[in-house]
Amino acid sequence: MHEHGKHGCSCSKEPLWPECKFQIVRKERLAQNIDLWEVTAPLIAERAKAGQFVMVRIHDKGERIPLTLADWDRGKGTITLVFMQVGKTTRQMGLLKAGDCVPDLIGPLGTPTHAEKFGTVVCVAGGVGVAPAYPVARAMKNAGNKVITVMGARTKDLLFWEDKVRTVSDEVIVTTDDGSYRRKGVVTEPLKEVLQREKVDLVFAVGPAIMMKFCALTTKPFNVKTVASLNPIMVDGTGMCGCCRVTVGTETKFACVHGPDFDAHLVDWDEFMARQRVYLEEEKLSLQLWENRLKGVQ
Repeated sequence: MHEHGKHGCSCSKEPLWPECKFQIVRKERLAQNIDLWEVTAPLIAERAKAGQFVMVRIHDKGERIPLTLADWDRGKGTITLVFMQVGKTTRQMGLLKAGDCVPDLIGPLGTPTHAEKFGTVVCVAGGVGVAPAYPVARAMKNAGNKVITVMGARTKDLLFWEDKVRTVSDEVIVTTDDGSYRRKGVVTEPLKEVLQREKVDLVFAVGPAIMMKFCALTTKPFNVKTVASLNPIMVDGTGMCGCCRVTVGTETKFACVHGPDFDAHLVDWDEFMARQRVYLEEEKLSLQLWENRLKGVQ
């Protein structure tokens, strides 16, 4: 079990939660700085649908962060979460291991991705976005669609789940920015080629905001409906704080309750990306202070 007070953890010496409701039953390193948790959460697993997310807090003084469901097993009563170690909280999450407990896990939240028989669906996933794209591709495939998945990363070391994605896709195109694996380039290049070669009925994009913005710019001339799964800053995840607001067309929407899926052609991407950077300096400082505490630096 997690040793309270070590590794820079700010939780108390004695557990505040006498029962371990959400236990990490499996942890796996998927790629460079990208980890997978399989967590016991039977009520969430029972209701989970593609596109939904959970709010996670790993100790009583920690921040809440949203993580889109990567998978679930109703029989086992578990959910699968995938995260990249970037800031302080995700770095702390990376220190936890199988057998440790997560005190706060709320979900499933958000509106599920709408899946029906559209025809041909292209799922575009960038970086860690491959994890939430997988259940969406599966849902689209189960609904009778032809599914083409375009997945990309900066380099080979950041790619994962290619084989898993192939099980729910009719075709998979893999790109790396540096050409270290498969096709060199960004995901919008093969996306445009697919749009040019055949009729596409829907494009679903999930990944970095800049990638989703350019997916929308790529599909707009083809007049293909494009849905983006947004990943804004969230606090409560239930629509009360308003932190995750995004401008869609002429309306202000809350990604946690109205989304996270929105019409990518109507999202104000520049505003969205600016809001993503609001707390960048504070996030850097928080990480630096935590790292200094780990090193014993005052």
